[in-house]
Amino acid sequence: MQFQQLAYFLAVAETRHFTRAAELSRVAQPSLSKQIRNLEEELGASLFSRARGNITLTPAGEALLPLAQRIITDMETARREVQELAGMRRGRVRLGATPSLCAGLLADALAGFHDRFPGIELQVEESGSRDLIRALGKGELDLALIILPLQSSDPAFVTTPILRENLVVVGAAGSAWDADRTSLRITDLRGRPLVMFRRGYDVREATLHACRAAGFEPHLAVEGGEMDAVLRFVEAGLGLAVVPSMVLKNRPGLRGVPLAGPRLLRTIALAHRKDVDPSHTANAFRRHLMAYLSHLTRADLGEDLEVIAPLSG
Repeated sequence: MQFQQLAYFLAVAETRHFTRAAELSRVAQPSLSKQIRNLEEELGASLFSRARGNITLTPAGEALLPLAQRIITDMETARREVQELAGMRRGRVRLGATPSLCAGLLADALAGFHDRFPGIELQVEESGSRDLIRALGKGELDLALIILPLQSSDPAFVTTPILRENLVVVGAAGSAWDADRTSLRITDLRGRPLVMFRRGYDVREATLHACRAAGFEPHLAVEGGEMDAVLRFVEAGLGLAVVPSMVLKNRPGLRGVPLAGPRLLRTIALAHRKDVDPSHTANAFRRHLMAYLSHLTRADLGEDLEVIAPLSG
């Protein structure tokens, strides 16, 4: 009994017509009929009654039908799983992430994924959240770690919130700026020189909005930098900056002070386009990232970062 014979049998059982079954199977009708006869000879029973051109299943055919359907389904599942397993030895994941994540948690997550799937190429696009959303919408990325909420004009995405983080005010360590303060209000930034990110960073927009909501326009000493440049400018004493808390790890030249009343929070989500199913390599990275986050401890996260990812990926 061969796989192809069972497939031809199912085609005839569905169409109740040998010619149409051959057309659906993309095979010559004599070849299909021959394979059905060979199957009947092997089983020792007729599978179809061919009286006056009316094709019906015999009792033997009725008995074989659910078995053949299950065998074909199992074979297709096995083939798909083997192909996906083979595919995990190669392929790529195009991932977008904000600079704070690239400088923080993402490096360890990527390292673990690479150890497990060394044949998969990892392409990381580092940019502000708004730029990443545009790239994801244009199909230039498979997945992106973006900041919620999305704007009404954004393309339709599937988003999974994974992290919630406090924004903090940073200044040069050892300088005179409020060295004894344990928290700051947004109004405490009035008149102080600030180092500001370039346009496209969600942190920039959040900071400007908070200052204006508090009734003042911030004084920008330097603006237009990427994440690393902003942190270096602050270390050099050019001003203060509002940044995600996770970027302070391994930065002894910076001191962070939490914002209080009201705090500035941001929610980080993993997103993909709603109209495009992620590849199996992208889904594998998604599962890996969720598992990685689920094992992080409070010591790993610090006081200003919280995992809110689903327990299962």
